[in-house]
Amino acid sequence: MKTERILYFDSPGKENTEETMRAALERAKVLNIKNVVVASTTGMTGARACEVFKGFNVVVVTHHVGFQEPGVSQLLTQNEDKIKSLGGKILTGIHGLSGVERAIRLKWNTVEPVEIVADVLRIFGEGTKVCAEIVIMAADAGLIPVDRDVIAVAGSGSGADTALVMSPVHANNFFKMTVREIICKPRARK
Repeated sequence: MKTERILYFDSPGKENTEETMRAALERAKVLNIKNVVVASTTGMTGARACEVFKGFNVVVVTHHVGFQEPGVSQLLTQNEDKIKSLGGKILTGIHGLSGVERAIRLKWNTVEPVEIVADVLRIFGEGTKVCAEIVIMAADAGLIPVDRDVIAVAGSGSGADTALVMSPVHANNFFKMTVREIICKPRARK
């Protein structure tokens, strides 16, 4: 049996970003994990992660182009440039736990299985759902190995408030993914 410290934030939000990064870095060092996957909409959190995790394989996963407005990326150019200059990789692609199913839901006012999975993961917090999603996306893009643990960092809207140690899998093996450790997460949901 093993006992580890878990950091619980009173509420979700970007005010937890620095502590989330610090805790995730500390755990990555202890476990000798070299791959970090970070959710970032505008790239601000991704750029900060690239600073904190210098020397790591940092994969910054952004919203797909058109998420808010057709043909428009929410990733800001200055953050994209910073991520790249710090050696980070950027993955912009279809969301692993919605994608085309979101279009079906919106058109026919129904619910699809993958969105049910996403909602179940949200029981543990928005960041937990996003961590699972971005790890699948990064694995499917070939940006992280699937034979060793990774650190996943995400948030509840903006910034970071959740960090997990995960065993990554490709989307076709989703139910074999494991959350090995909770490093930190908020106690409440938005």
